[in-house]
Amino acid sequence: MHLKEFIDQHDFIRPCIRKPFIIAEAGVNHEGSMDLAKRLIDEAKEGGAHAIKFQSYKAETIASKDSPSYWDLSKEPTTSQYQLFTKYDKFWKNEFEELKKYCDQVGIEFISTPFDIESANFLNDLVDVFKISSSDITNKPFISHICRFGKPIILSTGASYLYEIEEAAGWIGNHGNKLVLLHCILNYPTEDKNANLGMILQLKSKFPGTMIGYSDHTLPGNMKVLEIATLLGASVLEKHFTFDKTLPGNDHYHAMDKEDLKIFVKNLDHTFSLIGKFNVTSLPSEAPARKNARRSLVALRNVPAGKIIEPADLTWKRPASGISPKFIDDITGKKALVNISEDTVLQFNMFE
Repeated sequence: MHLKEFIDQHDFIRPCIRKPFIIAEAGVNHEGSMDLAKRLIDEAKEGGAHAIKFQSYKAETIASKDSPSYWDLSKEPTTSQYQLFTKYDKFWKNEFEELKKYCDQVGIEFISTPFDIESANFLNDLVDVFKISSSDITNKPFISHICRFGKPIILSTGASYLYEIEEAAGWIGNHGNKLVLLHCILNYPTEDKNANLGMILQLKSKFPGTMIGYSDHTLPGNMKVLEIATLLGASVLEKHFTFDKTLPGNDHYHAMDKEDLKIFVKNLDHTFSLIGKFNVTSLPSEAPARKNARRSLVALRNVPAGKIIEPADLTWKRPASGISPKFIDDITGKKALVNISEDTVLQFNMFE
């Protein structure tokens, strides 16, 4: 299923926990190599992602030359955003068109986050859903430009106060675009203690007509963070993705790889097998228990034919093959039609 279909099928009236749409955030982990970009696509598909997402930007349009870092310098020593982005901004329209075609061949959805007007314009021909970065949540003119394409929008909410999210959601709502809000903590990496997955619940409460998801920057570990986010109601999950977590750079070390993704998908399948149904009902597997572990009205003593039944004549025991104890008031005061021995499981045809 494509992301737009997934969003269109969301039950905004009665939201519940559902298997999430998984986006492998490749970003610029291709490092300017088409072969590596296609490898990322192959491995995201193999790992079980529904979509792979890249980033489309040019250093000169995303950051000034005086743009300090906000990442772990022990992992990525570049102290200037402009200098870092210059390393990875070689892919542009032609390259993303090729990646879109390759994604279609492989059977995984192509997405890329635009960071400027030009990339947004050419991506409009390549994507069915737009992703807007946390960094642009206050960028009203850019958000408005993307809204004019009329497509659903996924907006990350990292480093935002609630009022800023409400403002951005309002701008998008004014254009009529469907919206998915992703809880996000804008640390690279995010320590587990800072994940604050509980914020998902407030987003669900404050935006009841909006699909809520989670963009994760914690270290992959056992992928439990994504599992918990799902159980809290995150319907779209995004996590950085790489083919080699040992590589230097800002995005490789806190990204998942295909094996991490496989573990998560396997664990998630098991979790949803435990969750099962959402509507309360008795299961076919419980039929023997319904029949044999429940109780029936039973004669507490010998009851001669013609006797009017008193409470002292009755008790309740297993199995449930006779009159249910819930009918005790209906049986009390009835006349016995036959002799009833002590410990007999009572049936309606024994009484007048």
